[in-house]
Amino acid sequence: MENGRQVAVLGGGVIGLSTAVQLLRGGAEVLLVTEAEIGSGASGRSLSWLNAGGGYGEDYYRLRMAGIDRYRTLLARSPGIDWLAFDGGLYWDDDPFAVVDRHNAQSRAGYDARLLDRDDVPAYVPGVDPGVLPHRALVNPGEGWVSLPHLVRHLAEEFTLRGGTLIEHAGLCTLVAADGGGPVRGLRTAGGEEYAADAVVVACGAGTPAVLAGAGVELPDSSDLAMLVISEPVDHGLRAVLNTPRISLRPHPGGRLAMDHTWYLDRVQRLDDGTWSVDLEVLAELAAEASRVLAGHPEVVPQSWQPGLKPVPGDGEPVLGELAALPGCWAAFTHSGATLGLIAGELLADEILTGRRHPLLEPFRAERFAYGEES
Repeated sequence: MENGRQVAVLGGGVIGLSTAVQLLRGGAEVLLVTEAEIGSGASGRSLSWLNAGGGYGEDYYRLRMAGIDRYRTLLARSPGIDWLAFDGGLYWDDDPFAVVDRHNAQSRAGYDARLLDRDDVPAYVPGVDPGVLPHRALVNPGEGWVSLPHLVRHLAEEFTLRGGTLIEHAGLCTLVAADGGGPVRGLRTAGGEEYAADAVVVACGAGTPAVLAGAGVELPDSSDLAMLVISEPVDHGLRAVLNTPRISLRPHPGGRLAMDHTWYLDRVQRLDDGTWSVDLEVLAELAAEASRVLAGHPEVVPQSWQPGLKPVPGDGEPVLGELAALPGCWAAFTHSGATLGLIAGELLADEILTGRRHPLLEPFRAERFAYGEES
């Protein structure tokens, strides 16, 4: 059934494409506009660990669990894909009390969490050298990972097949409101082309606050630096996601590894022209740490690295839903773009297509900020 809605989605990452596909499934006409290529922003540099075990509040925990559920559905429908897996997660820390506290908090929430002695870990998490572990480590069997660039391409294929319109390399876009202010009526590209729409979704990652600020809405922004490193193919034997004091590590399609952490970020600098300078010793040190924690200590060689800003709202929780200050404009601004990628798109599209506010999004609307309704 044709819905008749014309929707413009600004942002070619996982949430933008997820929302666009859900809108197309619901019968809307959809224009997807992105500053550069699809997947060239934060979705291309995310470790994309699928989890809900970080001590989140009840509402955020529920939303993340719904996000994980949608990935399980995707995997059940596409069992042959190699870019999404649920083979568990392993966490350890130099502070043993931190591990115990994390386990206890997760268990109280009903999250699958198992505190294991070091020698018992390899039976649950193959590919890890037990000699690097502290006395006890935390295993979360229900956690997983996704390669967002692969998911973005998967969604983009459906977007095209369903008749969506894609405009890449549009530059920095702005919102277009009705004459004299009022509801958002479309968007304008950096080149001045205007596209009318009944609704606009702003899902530009760390660029979202700037787009909204141009329309008079200020969102608290704590976006900060991240860098994902991908290795050359290596016989590593790892299946789970590792989160350790010196490295976060997961498998990556093609026999590769994806790696990141925070200890090296002061050695990654943004230059005046917008490009990034990376101390290459960082790559060697991160690869050496990956080799150290893996069973058999295979040689890990960095192949590519992606520095850039990761989107983080001011209070750390997602901003999702229509903006009271900008009727007709929906915002998607969140650090957990991987875990929430599918569910956020589904819920945003549902609101646009039905005209009803979704209860799962109520705690995450911009109005929670003192000036969320100012224009």
